[in-house]
Amino acid sequence: MLDISTAITTEQRVLAVTDAMPADGLASGAVERIRSRPAHLPIEDYAFLSDCENTCLIARNGSVEWMCLPRPDSPSVFGAMLDRGAGHFRVGPYGVGVPSARRYLPGGMIVETSWQTVTGWLIVRDALVLGRWHDNDVRSRTYRRTPRDWSAEHVLLRTAKCVSGVVEFEMECEPAFDYHRAAAHWEYTGGGYGQARATCAAVSDCPTLTLTTDMRLGLEGRSAQARTRMKEGDEVFVALSWSPLPPPRTFAEAAEKMWATTEYWRQWITLGKFPDHEWRGYLQRSALTLKGLTYAPTGALLAAATTSLPETPGGERNWDYRYSWVRDSTFALWGLYTLGLDREADDFFAFLREVATDGDGDILPVQVLYGIGGEREITEYELGHLHGYDGARPVRVGNDAYQQQQHDIWGTILDSVHLHVKAHRHVPEALWPLLERQVRAAIEHWREPDRGLWEVRGEPRHFTSSKVMCWVALDRGAKLAEMHGEFECAEQWHAIAEEIRADILEHGVNSDGVFTQTYGSAALDASLLLVPLVRFLPPDDFRVRRTVLAIADDLTDQGLVLRYRTESTDDGLTGTEGTFTICSFWLVSALVEIGEVRRARWLCERLLGHASALQLYAEEIDPRTGRHLGNFPQAFTHLALINALTHVIRAEQDAVAGHPRPPSLLPI
Repeated sequence: MLDISTAITTEQRVLAVTDAMPADGLASGAVERIRSRPAHLPIEDYAFLSDCENTCLIARNGSVEWMCLPRPDSPSVFGAMLDRGAGHFRVGPYGVGVPSARRYLPGGMIVETSWQTVTGWLIVRDALVLGRWHDNDVRSRTYRRTPRDWSAEHVLLRTAKCVSGVVEFEMECEPAFDYHRAAAHWEYTGGGYGQARATCAAVSDCPTLTLTTDMRLGLEGRSAQARTRMKEGDEVFVALSWSPLPPPRTFAEAAEKMWATTEYWRQWITLGKFPDHEWRGYLQRSALTLKGLTYAPTGALLAAATTSLPETPGGERNWDYRYSWVRDSTFALWGLYTLGLDREADDFFAFLREVATDGDGDILPVQVLYGIGGEREITEYELGHLHGYDGARPVRVGNDAYQQQQHDIWGTILDSVHLHVKAHRHVPEALWPLLERQVRAAIEHWREPDRGLWEVRGEPRHFTSSKVMCWVALDRGAKLAEMHGEFECAEQWHAIAEEIRADILEHGVNSDGVFTQTYGSAALDASLLLVPLVRFLPPDDFRVRRTVLAIADDLTDQGLVLRYRTESTDDGLTGTEGTFTICSFWLVSALVEIGEVRRARWLCERLLGHASALQLYAEEIDPRTGRHLGNFPQAFTHLALINALTHVIRAEQDAVAGHPRPPSLLPI
């Protein structure tokens, strides 16, 4: 629970949110729901941990408030982020809820929190443990990619050291299985007080949690607790594990595992290629975050680690993002290849190939999103018993967007293949049937309406950006056909690409030369910032410049970009939303493309100023309060950050060298 020393009451939180929003910004009844619950921490105040098989979010008060087991898309074990009674796991000083400082250890994903009490100082370190590959005698049942030297040990390790004075230290572990629908039963595992197990008989596939510590555990109903007085130099550990692998039994073993985890991350980040630039730290943190959002057994990339963190405070724009979107693929591969992280890029591409074929190798229709294990059915349902983050309902699990018709996916798949092939300099023979199938799907459907890149739940429409991505499918398909020696296909597909381009320029551009959201409409849409980034038109085309500047001037709030105006777009939902950080970073890249480098840098610096204290981003930013909105951390945002920062850095370096690079040669 949030300690009263934070000095923020529920009523103050509601007033702060409502004062900063337009009158219709909160859904009907949302204020009453928020007033009835204890306050939640701001989304940006959470730390993110990963071992590339599991993730968790830790509040600044030392409480794990989101963790799902045994996979990131499994039911939650700790879910206090969505309901204050839905499970937590806190370590820290008794009676103190706000730390003095918090940081990631350089080059990795270990969080260090410093605490000051009236009598002393305490340092806590948290990590999801990684160690040397352990499935040597029996092959892993889940791992489908080539095994590396390291793998997850399925342990959340928390160590504490008193560095000055005396500190009253406490630990409370209170799981709530199956999204708080099944209670935990604790029991000791031996004759002493150092280890206990939490099980759940009500759910057949419920994970067993083992809590191991060098403190004395007490079992109090749903929770396991410990409390001890630490003096200067004292060290304790707590390890929560959920697999047959042995947890540490002593502090020395715990320290060894913490060091091994540090080594893993530092060795990994050293493989990357990061510029000697003031923004290097942001690029590294984004790379680490993307690595943390990968699911190593399959290579899938999660869109985010959470579900149902609201895009509208107290509203209904709450979605489950714990899945892998095909749309992210181009940006993921570009970002990873750009930073020299080829192995992750190759694994993600292998995942995309895998989900596009069945067990016999036959080509399947491409979906918008998949489960991280390659699952094709992601049925959406609501958890009515959870109160939601700050009262935002419904809480959703699953995502029905997997059934939508979104015509940009063929373009993203083929652009991903094109990037992969350029990196490896050949088109694998086994890949050609998949490429051909995607091109023919784009040819068959490009004239039809769809739900668009933003997955609107209103009526299908002729979204201009979807048509542009269909052009990408034909353009990249033709280039790949040439590389593969299929010259007849290449000629035919080039011709159809030009047909699509002509149709877009006739129906998707208004009289002022600005690309519009849908055919025949006047609305702007930030997805059209992709027009120069995917090379649909050269950056010096007057329509590109006018579109980029129109979005910069007329589709922004406090200088940050909205994806569209909710009052002019039928997205099937109520309420407003914040500015989309992805779109703001796209604008940075697009401004560089049209030569507005100084303006791009200004916006880039402003966006970096909106990062959380740990340099993480959710999906959206409230432009008036700076609060983060939506699921967290958001892969697409960090991918767009890498894209934008690289654009600005390269443009400035070329200008200093006296050889400005033509914008059309800048990679997306």
